[in-house]
Amino acid sequence: MSMSRIIPLSLLLGIGLAGGALAADAKNGLGQPIGLGQPITESDIKAWDITILPDGTNLPAGSGTAAAGAKVFAEKCASCHGDGAKGGKNAALISEEPLRGRGIEANKTIKNFWANATTLYDYIRRAMPWPSPRTLSDQEVYDLTAFILAGNKLIEENATLDAKSLPQVKMPNRDNFIIKFPDRI
Repeated sequence: MSMSRIIPLSLLLGIGLAGGALAADAKNGLGQPIGLGQPITESDIKAWDITILPDGTNLPAGSGTAAAGAKVFAEKCASCHGDGAKGGKNAALISEEPLRGRGIEANKTIKNFWANATTLYDYIRRAMPWPSPRTLSDQEVYDLTAFILAGNKLIEENATLDAKSLPQVKMPNRDNFIIKFPDRI
């Protein structure tokens, strides 16, 4: 892109950003706030502050079993992930495949790649089911997590998962991850 096109685009971007900043404090002709948006509250933030840490911090109350998870999976997940979570339109969630390949091309599965079982809970809770994320109850997420972990033979079939037991699940690839900023956890 030529310099003669970059400068006008940069100016346009700068004007747009400045205008947005001014609009946040905009007032009508009487000097009153226009009322665009509203202040964010602690409860607004809490509704989206749902990150589950590897040690189980922020896991909600509740528990789940593989048997209950199989029912939830059949109803809400099998259409994408296939019968028994063995793969369908989307990835298999239960697989005995070893990790092969390097980088982005590697065949990463929950069992052969993920470092923490709590990450599975966090991901299901925040992103599933597609295209309606965050519609599962905490109970359903515990059940699905138990179903997937039991199917991968990472917990006993009759185990009950909860905020205390889930962080204790030892994932096979756990020791192959290096936390980039451990002091931020």
